[in-house]
Amino acid sequence: MHPPADPRRAQLRRLRLIAVAMLLAMASGFVFSHLMGGDGVWGWVGAFCEAAAVGALADWFAVVALFRRPLGLPIPHTAILPRNKARLADSLGVFVRDHFLEPGLIAERLQRLDAAHWVGQWLGAPAQRRQLAQLARGWALQLLEVFDEDAVRAAINRFVSEQLLRWDAADTLADVLGLLTADNRHQEVFDAGLQRLGQWLGEPAVHARASELITRYIRKQWPKLASTVDWIKPIEEIGDSLAARIGEALVQELQGVLTDSAHPLRQDYDQWLDGYVQRLRTDPALAARLQDYKAQLAVHPAVTEYVGGLWQRIAAALRSDLAQEDSTVAAHIERALGGLAGALQRDGALRDALNTHIQRAATRIAGRLREVARTHVANTIKSWDDDKLVDQLELSVGRDLQFIRYNGTLVGGLIGLGLHAIKVWLN
Repeated sequence: MHPPADPRRAQLRRLRLIAVAMLLAMASGFVFSHLMGGDGVWGWVGAFCEAAAVGALADWFAVVALFRRPLGLPIPHTAILPRNKARLADSLGVFVRDHFLEPGLIAERLQRLDAAHWVGQWLGAPAQRRQLAQLARGWALQLLEVFDEDAVRAAINRFVSEQLLRWDAADTLADVLGLLTADNRHQEVFDAGLQRLGQWLGEPAVHARASELITRYIRKQWPKLASTVDWIKPIEEIGDSLAARIGEALVQELQGVLTDSAHPLRQDYDQWLDGYVQRLRTDPALAARLQDYKAQLAVHPAVTEYVGGLWQRIAAALRSDLAQEDSTVAAHIERALGGLAGALQRDGALRDALNTHIQRAATRIAGRLREVARTHVANTIKSWDDDKLVDQLELSVGRDLQFIRYNGTLVGGLIGLGLHAIKVWLN
C-alpha cells in the first residue's frame, strides 16, 4: 500500500509551471515586440519583456543553484545545500540545542508563563477535570490489559516472601509488647480479658457444659459410688451444684483480681510479660524459632495461593470499575484534581513551589537532552541521501522560492521600463 501523496508536492509543481509560463510569456513578448518593429508602444513592451525574462532567468538560476546544478552543468558554487549537507546538519543541530533547549531560556520562559497558575485555571473547569480523569481511566484500563498476570503474581509472591524473610519478627514483637506494657496498657488488656472470661463463665450454656463434664467425670471415675449416691440424690444435681459453686468461686476470684492492683496474679503476669520481651531481644534460640516459623509461613501453600490471588482479585475489581463511565476510580481522580485546582488558585506559596519544581525539572531535562538532540538532528540529516535532502527542503521552502521567481520577473520588467524611459528621455 502506497503512502498518501504529499499535497505540498502538487502545489510546488503547479507554482513551478506558473513561473515557467511567465518566463515563456516574457520571452514571447520580447520576440513579438521586435517583430513588430520595436517602435512606440512596442518599444516599451519589448523593454519590459526583455528585462523581465532576464530577471526570471536570474532568479531561476539562483533558486535551482541552491538545490542542484542548473541544467546539470558543473558551474562553481551551485548545488549549495547538498554539497554542504554535513555543515548544514551540524548548524541545524547547534541551532536546536542553543535556541530550543537552552536551560536558561527555558527557565525564563517558564517563569513568565507561571505554569502553576495556568494549571490551576485549566483544572478549575469541571469539563477539563472530567476529560483528564476519563483519559486517565482509559490509560489505566489499557495498562491493566498489558500486564502479564502470571508474571505479576510471581513478582508479588517473591516480594512477600523476601519481605517476610527479611523481617526481624522477634525485634518487632518485642517493640509491640514494649508499647503494650508502657503506661500499664497491658493491664488494661488483662482486665478486658478477665471481664470477658467472667461474662463467659456466667453464661447458662457454659454452666450446663461444666455440669455435664463433672457428672460424666464422676460416673467414669467412681461408678459404684455414683450408683450408690443416685439412691440418695441424682449425680446430675450434684454436678450442677458443683458447677455453679465452681463458677461462682472463679467469678469471685476474677473480681478480686480486677479490684486489686497488687494481686499476685497481676504480678506474675507482669513478670512473665517483661521476661518474654527480654527473651525476644536477647534469646537467639527464640529468635531462631520465630525465623523458622516465618520461613515456613513464606512457603506455605495457603499463603502463596492467597498472595498470588491478590493481584487477580485487585485487577478484576479495577477492570470492572474502570470499564464503567461512572468509574469510582475516575471520580476520585476528578475530585483530587478539583482539590489541586482549588489549592493552586488560593495558595500563592504552593504555586511558587510548584513553579520552582517545574523550572528545575525542565532545565534539568533540557540539560540532559541538549547534546542528544543536537547529535540526533545532525546525524539524521547526514544520513539522508542528497536527493532526499533536496526533496525535503524543496517541499518545505520551494513554494516561497517560486514567489521569488515571480517577483524577479515583475521587478525585472519594471526595471526594464525604467531604463527604457531614461533612454527615451536622453534621446
